[in-house]
Amino acid sequence: MSTTTTLTRLTQLPAIDLEQLNAVAELQTRVDRKYIVPRTDLPGILGHLPNGSQVLEVDGERALRYASQYFDTPELDSYLGAARGRRRRFKVRARTYLDSGGSFLEVKTRGGRSATVKERVPVTGDELDDDAVAYASDLLMDAGIPGAGHLASRLRPTLVTRYRRATVLLPAGDHDASRGTIDTELAWIGADGTMLRLPDAVIVETKSGQRPGALDRALWRHGHRPARISKYGTGMAALDPELPANKWRRVLNHYFCDASTHAIAA
Repeated sequence: MSTTTTLTRLTQLPAIDLEQLNAVAELQTRVDRKYIVPRTDLPGILGHLPNGSQVLEVDGERALRYASQYFDTPELDSYLGAARGRRRRFKVRARTYLDSGGSFLEVKTRGGRSATVKERVPVTGDELDDDAVAYASDLLMDAGIPGAGHLASRLRPTLVTRYRRATVLLPAGDHDASRGTIDTELAWIGADGTMLRLPDAVIVETKSGQRPGALDRALWRHGHRPARISKYGTGMAALDPELPANKWRRVLNHYFCDASTHAIAA
């Protein structure tokens, strides 16, 4: 089943541009709920989206290509913080919008609650220059990450993820407006050049306030519940089975056991 076939329902929805989307649902501080579902289930889920739903369209494209370069210390402090459920943890990545252009350094931190705060600045390339390191250091320090300056100075490229993303804006109704992303054509590239693909699965992420949104409810109707999955954490664990990964074991065993891997050219 092609990406176009999987996302057919989204071609029937009204389009919204990025400026309009952000004006309605700028959810940089939010609750994220992630689901991993079989690709064949997606058309039925999208068929339950409420009237008034809109889909992001950029230059006529509704399934945009993304690439993210993740950074971590040589000791994998970012990975281990997530894997071991540390109260204060962080994630640093350079995200590139391959269709619309532009790369941004994103720093995500998490404290004692489930809300995620994401900050970002434009960057060039995948390496972190002095300004980017200083920016990351300041944000980690503000979030109370122990040893923030030392961690930021030792960040190195560790993993690349690639995928196509469709973004949907759900109407407010009885709840606040929410948004959701649907990622297909999932691929991970490790530091050694090994690529892992997951062609038969889709990652859906909902972004809302404390109350679940309309896309959450559509997923629930089809028997899907939030899953423990992190593109960075789960991808690292799938590529390196020696890493501690109890947090993601169920997802790894269920969805990644048949993942295809191959080496890519340097």
